[in-house]
Amino acid sequence: MSAPALLACAASALALGLPVIGAASALEAHHRIAAAADSAALAAADAVGGWIDAVPCDLAASVVAAAATTLTECTVDAASGVVRISVSVYSVLGPLSAAARAGPPGIE
Repeated sequence: MSAPALLACAASALALGLPVIGAASALEAHHRIAAAADSAALAAADAVGGWIDAVPCDLAASVVAAAATTLTECTVDAASGVVRISVSVYSVLGPLSAAARAGPPGIE
């Protein structure tokens, strides 16, 4: 194989591979922050329900920090036991965010 053909093959592989790697990285980050939001909402809902002796949003913040993401919103409705959480993280393709809700079934 000649050098120009080899260089063209390498350049095309690089041109096709880099976007795929970037998209896979963003997909992984989205799944990671979605899991962090779900976990934080469940932990905060447990605190609201009395299963854990902690402040709900502080507990959610510690769960989110363990996942290397940022807590952007924590709303607790103590009367219904519903917790809403929003988290964000910066990925290769820009900022990503996710939200989760936890509480008794049937209450929106």
